[in-house]
Amino acid sequence: MAPARTAPDLSFLLDHAGHVLRTQMASALAEIGLTARMHCVLVHALEEERTQIQLAEIGDMDKTTMVVTVDALEKAGLAERRPSSTDRRARIIAVTEKGAEVARQSQEIVDSVHKAALGALPGNEGEALVRAMNRLVTGHLATPVEAPQGVRRARQRTK
Repeated sequence: MAPARTAPDLSFLLDHAGHVLRTQMASALAEIGLTARMHCVLVHALEEERTQIQLAEIGDMDKTTMVVTVDALEKAGLAERRPSSTDRRARIIAVTEKGAEVARQSQEIVDSVHKAALGALPGNEGEALVRAMNRLVTGHLATPVEAPQGVRRARQRTK
């Protein structure tokens, strides 16, 4: 006999909501030929001069994924690798004019996906959810703890 739950399954709720939101985001961004990672790189590279390593850290990407992402952005004419204006040894990711326009479009898409998710909640529950999530990610859930083995991502459901 399985033990009785004494608390809601917060792990499942957060994992499932995050997974579905990521699939909605991927589908919406694909309409303009971007991935969420490409959007992340474009937007954060526009904020200030950043190296590929800095952008990888912001986007929680490993080196290989970052290289593939920047290669795709360069191939599409949205960004390019350039020497840093402050450190000649470093290379930054510079967004092209076309890339800046695509970043504006992609930010509108990202915002609309988030608004739709929060808009599915009645009244001011969306605002309350955002406040509560912000409190969690800046408080109790701000820093991952060391696990004896790497924590695996949730298994994806097959259709």
